[in-house]
Amino acid sequence: QVAEALAHAHERGIVHRDIKPENILLDEGGRPHVSDFGLAHEIEAESRMTVSGMVLGTPSYMAPEQAEGRRDAIGPPTDVYGLGAVLYELLTGQPPVVGSGIFEMIQQVIAVDVVPPSARNPRVERDVEVICLRCLEKEPSRRYQSAGELASDLGRYLAGEPILARPVSSMY
Repeated sequence: QVAEALAHAHERGIVHRDIKPENILLDEGGRPHVSDFGLAHEIEAESRMTVSGMVLGTPSYMAPEQAEGRRDAIGPPTDVYGLGAVLYELLTGQPPVVGSGIFEMIQQVIAVDVVPPSARNPRVERDVEVICLRCLEKEPSRRYQSAGELASDLGRYLAGEPILARPVSSMY
């Protein structure tokens, strides 16, 4: 449902840029709602409020292109990374990046590969791990290109159908 909500925002030209557990609220019925669009960015518009090269977001859930301050690379795959980081935390009990300070965490986001969720929680099923790791690819072009694609693959997983994401090959 969260991926579908972000797909809705992306279809309207908005990237959230700060997807994290604290920004996903549950109502009385247990339905999630995405909140805090304070760092949201119009995909096609130039913002006068954000300086190029400035890092905005929460390091533990921040995409590498955000951590590097590459505004030109911010788009729907940036939010897909954040969704993957939230999924990772749901699977393992901790975010994919943990450090003693902001600088250390930003460096990890940029340069250190994520530990597979199954290494932290052996009960994580292979397909959901593949989905999660696809979201957390360093290069935006290797992630799901939209939150809608992610939502569709999660739907296939939940329905017991084959997912479209494939594990990274040993050659890669």
